[in-house]
Amino acid sequence: MTQDASFPELTVTVVPSLSQIDPKAWDACACPEAAQGGPPADPFTTYRFLHALERSGSVGRGTGWEPHHLTVEADGQIIAVAPMYAKGHSQGEYIFDHNWAHAYESAGGQYYPKMQMAVPFTPATGRRFLTRPGWEVAGQQALVQGAVQFAANNRLSSLHITFCTEAEAQAGAQMGLLPRITQQFHWHNRGYADFDGFLADLSSRKRKAIRKERAKAQGFGGVIRTLTGDDIQPAHWDAFWQFYQDTGSRKWGTPYLTRDFFEIVHDTMREDMALVLCERDGVPVAGALNFIGRDVLYGRYWGCIEDHPCLHFEACYYQAIDFAIAKGLSRVEAGAQGEHKLARGYLPAQTHSLHWLGDAGFADAVAKYLEAERRAIDEDIEIMTAYGPFKQDNREEQQ
Repeated sequence: MTQDASFPELTVTVVPSLSQIDPKAWDACACPEAAQGGPPADPFTTYRFLHALERSGSVGRGTGWEPHHLTVEADGQIIAVAPMYAKGHSQGEYIFDHNWAHAYESAGGQYYPKMQMAVPFTPATGRRFLTRPGWEVAGQQALVQGAVQFAANNRLSSLHITFCTEAEAQAGAQMGLLPRITQQFHWHNRGYADFDGFLADLSSRKRKAIRKERAKAQGFGGVIRTLTGDDIQPAHWDAFWQFYQDTGSRKWGTPYLTRDFFEIVHDTMREDMALVLCERDGVPVAGALNFIGRDVLYGRYWGCIEDHPCLHFEACYYQAIDFAIAKGLSRVEAGAQGEHKLARGYLPAQTHSLHWLGDAGFADAVAKYLEAERRAIDEDIEIMTAYGPFKQDNREEQQ
């Protein structure tokens, strides 16, 4: 495959397991900034996170997430990679296409399996076209062409590239993919010295409500600690596994991650995690797990074995804000959905995805749907931002 005359010939390969790719070669594309020290910008596309999913059996045969990763080589060197999976369902993606699947199958088609270029179970924005510096254009083109060709050759219904960056969405649209806009709620650090500095940006009524909520949560009868690195002990995962199972059973029926996943990331990624534990009489009764990027804190999982008023908001949202301010991080992404986050200082933000559909007529219908959806999302974001908790002058700056 040749991209243009200025680049050497590129070879695209589909690899059934991350273990067949050199970790250093993968991370040279996924997180080249970490080579000079410091955390990666996106912990979820690192080799150690994606490999932990495979080693632990959280993805793989029988899970509905079967690895088919892409590599692109030039002159024998890997210059681009992408995490990609054959999906047997639409669970664990957070960019919902269930209606598309229903419409496609009602018309006599077979929607599954489909291809998904994504980080499983992780609704966090990040690069999906992972390239070495200097190979951004050629690498992106090769990954898109390779993924589409693989889907077409195997007569698959579709390819979905979810939670990509806005720049990737624009580049993908220029290559003929269908762009989709959805939304999440993110908290932004405007240089706050402490939590009170953040509260000072809010309207008086919202400020009082949050203070009251925090006081109620912190009065649950125990202590709240945020642990990172070696302060996280293996025994803490025993407690967190109980929390995760409870939440997973209620939300998804079956938890996505296996117990082994937490053991593996404890060994390989505990410096990249901030574990909030709520303990009563020395026993953890609730917790929230965050992953730490170079400039972003990503809230991922929450659970409890005891219900206490407002403790969920404290552990997931306010402790995350405290941590981000203390570490000088610019943003907190608190996961998918949740308009209740708005009152707590998390404003609506666009998220992006790209889609290829093999049937031309179906693709045309989806394109029209996405245009209408985009207008509705933009209107929702404008309205919700206007109703956010910030003072009027600060609200306008947030838009």
